[in-house]
Amino acid sequence: MYDWLVDNDFSPHLLVDIAVEGVQVPPGYAQDGKIVLNISPSAVRALSLENEGISFEARFSGRAMSVWVPVQSVLAIYARENGEGMMLQGLDDGDPPPDGEPPTPPDTPEPDDDAGGKGTRRGHLKVVK
Repeated sequence: MYDWLVDNDFSPHLLVDIAVEGVQVPPGYAQDGKIVLNISPSAVRALSLENEGISFEARFSGRAMSVWVPVQSVLAIYARENGEGMMLQGLDDGDPPPDGEPPTPPDTPEPDDDAGGKGTRRGHLKVVK
């Protein structure tokens, strides 16, 4: 999914449950126990997508930080531009979202990109068939 998003000029974002054991993300950026991470090539360095987890280095409020996200903590991967992507597991202990619609990820700051831009974005997940 990551490769498809990048190949089609989308900015891949991860929705991560920070309560999962082993998650290492910068403190203070999560909201409601979740964090949205921009993992586009322009926003991260040394990205490693492995079976056990995802790791990379990124800048948060101008400070370089290392991030480690176990695969089981990833709730969704989606494109920032249109919100389309894939839910990887239920957000509420496997309960389906109301009305069959995926939940909207929380507003959280994203890592700084190379252009120095930063801020918050609100994604809208859609079911991709």
